[in-house]
Amino acid sequence: MKNLGKTTMGRIFLKHPRSAMEEMACETCHGPGEDHANSEGSEFGEMIRFQKGAPTPVEKQNTACFQCHEKKKLLFWSGSPHEGRDVACISCHKVHPESDGISNRYLLAKPMQTEVCGQCHKQQAAQQMRFSHHPLREEKMQCSSCHNPHGTSSAKLLKANSINDLCYGCHMEKRGPFLFEHPPVMEECSNCHTAHGSNYPRLLKVPVFRVCRQCHINFHSLDTTGLSPGHVAGRLCTDCHTNIHGSNHPTGRGRLFLR
Repeated sequence: MKNLGKTTMGRIFLKHPRSAMEEMACETCHGPGEDHANSEGSEFGEMIRFQKGAPTPVEKQNTACFQCHEKKKLLFWSGSPHEGRDVACISCHKVHPESDGISNRYLLAKPMQTEVCGQCHKQQAAQQMRFSHHPLREEKMQCSSCHNPHGTSSAKLLKANSINDLCYGCHMEKRGPFLFEHPPVMEECSNCHTAHGSNYPRLLKVPVFRVCRQCHINFHSLDTTGLSPGHVAGRLCTDCHTNIHGSNHPTGRGRLFLR
């Protein structure tokens, strides 16, 4: 309780209530607390208790939070993956901070958002430690830069309608339009890249040569281009084909986006 008054919610409820409901202070969230007060804290009666293993069902705990937090980013909570797995608000948020180390802006249960998400999404958290990664470790991005944990109308809690639309939010130069477009790029960025971390440059799923060979199996064989394997030995496809996301070069169609 001692740090509640330092949070935005605590300052409103305890000092500047905006409605009759907020004037109830603790009872706004916990419900009737008369039995608890009369027993000097030994009985809880019908109080809503927000903690892991509490007898109060998760749905009832979350409903108390939705009395105020029901708009904007929470519009799609009902039916979302987290709601369907009985994730409680207190799994990620801590209303009564125990120390200044708890994030006060969103009342996160841990100092960094990546640590909160990493409690369950351990594989994605491990991928962030790889050589090539988005700058989450450097705190220049957050998981919520791409995902809305409270629910979306798109797959994988993405904040955009598709993976490509999401990626183009930062990588605008890859959007085009181009005179000659690369079909797998038009389809989905994840055909070649992995979002959470890779041991290969530019978040590639496999080495550059193997990325291209997924589709271009017979390229640069003697009977198709006049170039023997010796001509391309020790080189990467991107040594010559630099504009692989799309090209405006007049010979781009036949030569796969030459510079």
